[in-house]
Amino acid sequence: MAVANASNSSRKGKNVKTKPNDVFVWQGVNRKGKKVNGELSAASALELKTQLRKQGITPGRIKKKPKPLFGLGGSDKAIKPADIATVTRQLATMLGAGVPLVQSIEMIGKGHDNGNMQKLLGDIGLKLSSGLPLSDCLREHPKYFDDLYCDLVASGEQSGALETIYDRIATYKEKAEALKAKIKKAMTYPISVLVIAAIVTSILLIFVVPVFQEIFANFGAELPAFTLLVIGISEFMQAYWYLGLAAMFIAGYMFKKTHQKSQSFRDKVDVSILKIPVVGDILDKAAVARYARTLSTTFAAGVPLIDALESAAGASGNAVYRKAILEIRSEVSSGMQMNLAMRNSQIFPDMVIQMVAIGEESGAVDDMLSKVANVYEAEVDNAVDSLTSLLEPMIMSVLGVVIGGLIIAMYLPIFQIGQVV
Repeated sequence: MAVANASNSSRKGKNVKTKPNDVFVWQGVNRKGKKVNGELSAASALELKTQLRKQGITPGRIKKKPKPLFGLGGSDKAIKPADIATVTRQLATMLGAGVPLVQSIEMIGKGHDNGNMQKLLGDIGLKLSSGLPLSDCLREHPKYFDDLYCDLVASGEQSGALETIYDRIATYKEKAEALKAKIKKAMTYPISVLVIAAIVTSILLIFVVPVFQEIFANFGAELPAFTLLVIGISEFMQAYWYLGLAAMFIAGYMFKKTHQKSQSFRDKVDVSILKIPVVGDILDKAAVARYARTLSTTFAAGVPLIDALESAAGASGNAVYRKAILEIRSEVSSGMQMNLAMRNSQIFPDMVIQMVAIGEESGAVDDMLSKVANVYEAEVDNAVDSLTSLLEPMIMSVLGVVIGGLIIAMYLPIFQIGQVV
């Protein structure tokens, strides 16, 4: 009940928008009379002074840190999800070794090479020392710690098993980042090769073909149709290449902006992506793996099933699965067994549904879902490797046809003249 209340209260407050904290540079004197300084974020200088006094530090000079020109932060790097996953694992390891929470956060922060991460952990450690629960400290940084992360930490704090929960969170984050990396690998490789092929083809059409065209102008003979076609494409690209380049940039920009602002557009893109051969199958398996991993982690942490399904819907990464999981949540909340609700959705494989049914009968749903997640993560890994192996000869064949076709088109007139002579 306590977990449910904590989860519900966090969800009630998730829509409340708060003013982002400013970063202050401060100097002061600690209890031993030693001068200390640092950088911390706070809503105001007054709040920062209060926090420092609670730490036994007499505040001295405090000033707001100026924002760098054009947003460039010098050597400080942006904090990425992979960085959060690494810090989570470090914290889980130190808590498991019996190191106190505040000391663990301070040690990890001081040892990190990213200045932004040092500030983030320093801010969390300072507020944690002032008496705030860790989950509340993390909720003040929603950009890096989402509701699922904070709810799991709150569950661990209330159950008194924070080190166990953090180990599960670390495993979850590591698996999620590994899965994300596999998906990026599957999508990036063919796109990058095709982009390079387009650049090479454009260079040939704009700079190489015109050289042959000047040679052909001295022949005084009729050119083959294939050669005329290539020359026509070359002339078009020479005249309008900047319009084509501008059109691509504008189309990419408009797609990105529309994708960011329109939920319905994102949903349509998600539906379309799942229909792409091979790639759609990989994304299907990835969505099932995310669903199973998220549900297993939250359910094992003691989060109520209804809230766990909501978290799984948000973590699915695809509109089709998000909608289906929310429907499953609705049916489960009305009293239906989860495996039956999953079957009604008609998007989950029979093996997954049967594993969930066995878990519900044996009372080990989290273990069964963890096994499902392991299976599908392995399948995604194998599918990505297979896709890469399949695409390599296909891409080489396409490049061979395109580049070879251009070469043949340029040498056909020379071959014909040789035959006449």
